[in-house]
Amino acid sequence: MPEKPAPAVIGGYKVVCHTSIDSRHRFTGKTKQFVRGELMGAMSGLAICQPDKTDEFYLFGCDPDWNVVTDSLHQSLSEAKEQAEFEYDGVTQTWENLTNSN
Repeated sequence: MPEKPAPAVIGGYKVVCHTSIDSRHRFTGKTKQFVRGELMGAMSGLAICQPDKTDEFYLFGCDPDWNVVTDSLHQSLSEAKEQAEFEYDGVTQTWENLTNSN
């Protein structure tokens, strides 16, 4: 779980919403993500971010300092949130919004 609040920008993109991953969540393991050949486990936090001038959203898995470890690109905010719930049961109830994106 990150020890500091989420910043307004993660991975170079504005944060729409974020959540720390903690005892409120269950990492499902349904999605296998590899970084430099290593299978990643549960992240410390999740952030959904939006690049400027696009309708797309990134779902970022973050380390305790909100650095991006994993990412997936989605065509809508709802798709990104659905993917997050697929990966972490309970995350739907814990999102914290930083902007007014829908």
